Amino acid sequence: MAIILDADVIIAGEKGVFDLAIWLNSLPGEQFEIAAITVAELWHGVERATAAHRSARQSYLRAILEVLPIIPYTEQTAYEHARLWAQLELSGKMIGSYDLIVAATALERESQLATFNKRHFTSVPGLKMVEPS
Repeated sequence: MAIILDADVIIAGEKGVFDLAIWLNSLPGEQFEIAAITVAELWHGVERATAAHRSARQSYLRAILEVLPIIPYTEQTAYEHARLWAQLELSGKMIGSYDLIVAATALERESQLATFNKRHFTSVPGLKMVEPS
């Protein structure tokens, strides 16, 4: 079972409020991955960055993407996404659309989700989470 990193974990590392490298190295037996939608979220941050920050943000993201396998959005992911979307919609506990895809990716792969926003994801049944420290 792998640990999928949520965008907030990677962003905290970039901002210097969390030492992502030390945390990843503190769990040597774990495999870390990133959902394809998270890559889009992070590139969006590069595109929105001011000229003063764009180069550093782009370099950080490229370094992250060199070491983390990217999990694609497959037909099976789409099925899990649709199932979860309907379930949360009916329960009135809907989460953001990108977070829904990240959660569906983790559920499909039976992976844990590393996030600083555990409260946000608690409405997702069966999702295993880990809060980086």
